[in-house]
Amino acid sequence: MVGAIYDVPQVHDLLSLRSETIHPACMTELPWVKMALRRNPWVVVRRVNAPVGKIAVGVRGIDRNQRWGGLVEMTDVVLIKQPLQLRTSLAHDSRKAVPALKTLALVEKEFADLDLNWGPVGSVGFELATGDCVTTESSDLDLALFASQRIAHDIAHDLWSALSSLPAKVDVRVETPCCGFSLEEYALRRSAKIMIRTPDGRQLVEDPWDVTGEGR
Repeated sequence: MVGAIYDVPQVHDLLSLRSETIHPACMTELPWVKMALRRNPWVVVRRVNAPVGKIAVGVRGIDRNQRWGGLVEMTDVVLIKQPLQLRTSLAHDSRKAVPALKTLALVEKEFADLDLNWGPVGSVGFELATGDCVTTESSDLDLALFASQRIAHDIAHDLWSALSSLPAKVDVRVETPCCGFSLEEYALRRSAKIMIRTPDGRQLVEDPWDVTGEGR
């Protein structure tokens, strides 16, 4: 694995907050939000443009449908946990048989020689960072794969083939410096364009590593 730990929060990073104060972005704060933060003061960085000095984050509640987005002050961040820092060694022994966590252990072996930064996100990432047992027996394993340089299609296809036969469903989001997209969609490439996610929304492009002016 390559790369270094950085201090500026990026999409998928998990942040521990000093307080329970989150400023609403475009959604009214829901009644469960403060209770969730009081119980576990961790949030995830979202792919949204934020004003200077603030970070767009998401709060997760106890129920799967409880998700809410807002803004926090940079000065309120106590700790940053990046996906690349999270491994099954952080899971409690009693949790390592949960399908998604068991699958992560297999992925760690599969990706041992991969020259790219990667790590778990979603429920698995949240559990490993916070210790909160949110991963269920039916949870998928969500991964982020950080690729500043273009991944060849044959390599992407080999990666996807290796992941598609594991115990839990694996969903991989490839992250370039400007967008994120599905590894599965890129590897299978059934059409000339691929759907990418950017801070300004979704768009269809031909090359996710070169999206300047494309699809606009």
